[in-house]
Amino acid sequence: MQTARLVFEHDRSVSAAAAEVSPEVRFAQLTLEVVSDPRAIEADWRRLEALGRNSLHQGFDWCTSWIEARRSEAAIIRAHVAGKTALILPLEIVAENGCRIARFPGERFNNVNTGLFDADLAEPDAEEVHNFAYQLKRALQDRADLIVLDSVPLNWRGIRHPLAGLATIENQNHSFQLPLFANFEATIGQLNAKTRRKKFRSSTRRLEAIGGFDHVIASEHRQKHELLDLFFQQKSERLRLAGLPDVFQPSEIRRFFHSVVDAGDPSADAPLILHALRLKGEHDGHVAAIAGVSRKGDYVICQFSSIDDTVGADASPGELLFWLVIEHCCHTGASTFDFGMGDQPYKRNWCRQETVHHDILLPLTWKGSLLRPVLVGVTKAKAIVKRNPRLYAMAQRWRSRRHSAAPEATASDE
Repeated sequence: MQTARLVFEHDRSVSAAAAEVSPEVRFAQLTLEVVSDPRAIEADWRRLEALGRNSLHQGFDWCTSWIEARRSEAAIIRAHVAGKTALILPLEIVAENGCRIARFPGERFNNVNTGLFDADLAEPDAEEVHNFAYQLKRALQDRADLIVLDSVPLNWRGIRHPLAGLATIENQNHSFQLPLFANFEATIGQLNAKTRRKKFRSSTRRLEAIGGFDHVIASEHRQKHELLDLFFQQKSERLRLAGLPDVFQPSEIRRFFHSVVDAGDPSADAPLILHALRLKGEHDGHVAAIAGVSRKGDYVICQFSSIDDTVGADASPGELLFWLVIEHCCHTGASTFDFGMGDQPYKRNWCRQETVHHDILLPLTWKGSLLRPVLVGVTKAKAIVKRNPRLYAMAQRWRSRRHSAAPEATASDE
C-alpha cells in the first residue's frame, strides 16, 4: 500500500480542533493511498457509491466484476482524512500501445464516470486541484505511464465535478437523457405525444393479432443468464448483418456481464436489470427485444438493447420495449432515463437533454507524455468524423470491410 500526503502552505495552519468543528473537508487535508484489494475498503466504497452524486459505474459490484472478469491489476486511489474515506477513484492498469494506462474499470461499457466523492468534500480551488493531480501522479508513477479518466461530465446532476479543472479534451461522444415524471402521460408529453401514442397502439395491435406479448423483467438466476445469453446471440447477429465487430464477443466481456447481472435486486437498485418483450400465442416464447438497464436510486441508464425481428418486425418491437421500460421507470419513482453514450437517431427521438463529457489525461512517465497528444489527436479526429454524416458513413463502410477481413474482432476494435 502506497501513501502520499497532500501538503499545502495553508494546511500547516489548520489545527485538528478546527477540523473537528467544521464537517467540511478540503482537498488540502487528504492523504492518498493505493489499494490493490477492493474488498479491503468495501464498506467505505459502498457508503460512497450510495450518494446520488456518484455514478453507478464506479459502484463496487460493477468495478469488481470487471476486474475479476478481465483478471486485470487494480490500483484504487483512496483519499482519507482522520481515517475517514472521502474519495475513491477505482482504477485498473491495462497495457495499451506499449504503455501502462490507469483507467476506470468498465472501459467502453461505462456511460458516465465520476469517481466517488463524499458529500462533505468541498469543491477544490485551482491550487488544490493542481496539487491533487501532482500527488495522484506520485502515487501511481511506479504502476502506470498515463492516467486516463474518460467520459467525465463536468457538471452532473446539478453538481460540478471536483476534478473539472483537470479536463483535457471533450469526449467525442455525448450522452442523452429523458426526464421522467410520476405521470407517464406527462413524460411522453415532452415528446411528440400524439404520434407516439398512435405508434404504440399500432404496435400492440399488430402483436395482439398474432397472440399478444408479455413485458418480462428477469428476476430468477436462470432466467437472467438465459436472457443475457440470448441478448449476446441477437446482438451478434445484428452486428454481423451490419458488417460491424461484435464488442460483446470476447469471453471476458461476457463473463463480466454474467457476473454483474447477479448483483443487486431487479426490484430496486441493481447494476444490470434485463427487460424483454416475449411473444405469446402462435409464437409463444419468442423474445423479440431485450434491453439491459442499470438503476441507482432515481437514475436509470440503458446499457444495451437488441431485437430479433424475424417475427413481428412491423410492430417495431425495440421501440415498443423502450416504451414499456420507460413507463415502468416512471411508475417506480425514477427521475431520469439515460440512453447512454453515442449519438443515434432513436436517442434524439426519445431524449430532451444532452450531456457533454470530457476526458482527463495525466502523464506519469515519458511514455505517457508521448502517448497523451496522440490520444488527444485521435479523440479530435473521432469527433470530426462523428459530427460529419458523410465522413461517418465512410468510416462505417471502412469498419465493415475491416471487420470482414478480421472476424475475431476484440472489444477495443470499435
